[in-house]
Amino acid sequence: MSILSVTDLSVARGGVPVLEGLNFAVKAGEVLVLRGPNGAGKTTLLRTLAGLQRPLTGSVTCAEDAVAYAAHADGLKSTLTARENLKFWSGVYGGGDIAPALNAFDLNPLADRMAGNMSAGQKRRLGLARLLVTGRPVWVLDEPTVSLDAASVALFAAAVADHIAAGGAMIVATHIDLGFEAQVLDVTPYRADPTVISGAFDEAFL
Repeated sequence: MSILSVTDLSVARGGVPVLEGLNFAVKAGEVLVLRGPNGAGKTTLLRTLAGLQRPLTGSVTCAEDAVAYAAHADGLKSTLTARENLKFWSGVYGGGDIAPALNAFDLNPLADRMAGNMSAGQKRRLGLARLLVTGRPVWVLDEPTVSLDAASVALFAAAVADHIAAGGAMIVATHIDLGFEAQVLDVTPYRADPTVISGAFDEAFL
C-alpha cells in the first residue's frame, strides 16, 4: 500500500505551469529520487507534495501530518544552540527525544554552540537532524546534501537507511548517488507549456 501517491498532478510556479501529467506512488520503505535540470520544476513539485502550495490540477494523497519537508533553508534560530534548536523542533512535532538526532549527525560536540557560530556544513547537518525529531514517515527533501562534506553525506545516508528500514519513505531531489536502492523519476518529460498562464497564482513565489 502506498504511503504517498500522486494522480494526474500538474503544478505551477508564479501562475506558470511547470509540470503536468504526473502519476507515481511511494510505499513504506521506498525512496524516490527526482532528477531533471535546474528550473525543471523539482522544487515546485516537492513544495506541492509537502502541502506548501496547492496543485494546479490532480491530487496528492497522503495521511495528514505524514510529511516532513526540508529545503535549502536550514530552519534554524541563529541565537539558539544546536540542542535548543532541536528541542524547539521536537516541541513543534510532539516532544520526541533529541538524543538520536544529535548522535546520528555527530552533533554532540556542537550541542551547546549557537547555530549562528556554525559553519555552513554544520548548520546543514543540524537542519537535517530536525527530520529525526518529527516522527513523520515521509521525508520530502530538496538537495539535502548541499554544503556537506563526504563524511557528512555518509551520516545523512545512514540516517536515511535507518528511516527506510523502520518503514519510512523519502522523496528527494538530488544530483548525487546516496548509495542505496531507489526509484528514479526524471521530471523532464512532464514539463508543461510555459506560455499557458494559470489563474491559480502561487503567492509563495512573490
